[in-house]
Amino acid sequence: MTLATHESSVYEKFLTAAPDGERLKLCLQCGTCSGICPFGYLMTYPPGKIVATLRADRFAKVLDTDSVWMCVSCYACTELCPSQIPVTRALMTHAKEELLLAGNVPAELQNALQASQRYGNPLGESPRKRADWTNGLDPQVPVLAKAKRPVEVLWFVGDYPSYHARVQATAKAFVKVLRALGVDFGILGPEENSDGDSQRLAGERGLFESLAEKNGKVFKKYQFKEIITTDPHAYNALKNEYPALGISYPVRHYTEFLAERLEQLKPLLKREVKAKVTYHDPCYLGRANKIYDAPRALIQAIPGVELVEMAHNRGLSLCCGGGGGGMWLDGFQWEKAHVRLSDWRVREAVTAGASILAVACPYETPRFEDAVKTSKEAGQLKVRDIAELLAEALGL
Repeated sequence: MTLATHESSVYEKFLTAAPDGERLKLCLQCGTCSGICPFGYLMTYPPGKIVATLRADRFAKVLDTDSVWMCVSCYACTELCPSQIPVTRALMTHAKEELLLAGNVPAELQNALQASQRYGNPLGESPRKRADWTNGLDPQVPVLAKAKRPVEVLWFVGDYPSYHARVQATAKAFVKVLRALGVDFGILGPEENSDGDSQRLAGERGLFESLAEKNGKVFKKYQFKEIITTDPHAYNALKNEYPALGISYPVRHYTEFLAERLEQLKPLLKREVKAKVTYHDPCYLGRANKIYDAPRALIQAIPGVELVEMAHNRGLSLCCGGGGGGMWLDGFQWEKAHVRLSDWRVREAVTAGASILAVACPYETPRFEDAVKTSKEAGQLKVRDIAELLAEALGL
């Protein structure tokens, strides 16, 4: 096989690998995608140049570099592409897939992918401990295998709320909010696997499908009316990716779920939270799924809160740096950039005059809190998930 024939087959693979992948043919080479990419300035081959290598039958050059791993799949390139090309899904995800196949993958990412395959979560924690975060809560959180009854709502908890100490606090706060509203819910506990969306965006499509199929089999065992999740990445997977695998259920992010119950919730919010609060739009809640208003409605319902916007908000929000495998590439990206995207976001929150940076994604709380610790400008800035702010306003 000649190089040109091989490369042409790679281009065809890119064109057909994702819905609307054919739109790659419409690339104007305007450079918008490369310019809006937060780490595009560090990439040997940013998105626009990758398209050029595909067209010129020279994609092998991309495989010889590793800077594509600076992409955090933040959807900024997709949001602003004048040709409406799904750059994140059709180009960058599959460029990473080719890098994985070529063996050009940072060790820390490889470790997370191997842990996901072996343990069902990227942190390498025991599946048996997945519901341990609920210990001490009274009454106990219903685990469906033990409860053995239908529930109104299945809460797909996710990896970081299950295992990360800081994010477990957010999960507990959300339990309190659900109970204050009288919501009948349950969790899967040890039967839950990673949603797999970030692994997919890091190029591991096969691993994603394996994790999704495991979750799909578990869903079938239980009776519930809808799925809610506190993780925008799980939300994106369950809403947009699982149905193609025959796994389709009504699903909402928790901010949508609670915003629908705002009239029931408002009278319960009796404790003032006197603070200027700014909200960070998660990439996979905002740009990827266009949910902007529900989180803000919840924040504005809290007594004493003044909502202030950062310079980059909604569709132009800056990324926390955790998506697309970024959670497992901190060391690699630091060596390349000597800055983290979370540092930039914290500075914007301070500039906006906020005392609280509100978030709605489990990746963000620990990332932003780490950035606050290392930022001279951050001062007393606090990072709180919206669920934590609501629990505080409920007096819980």
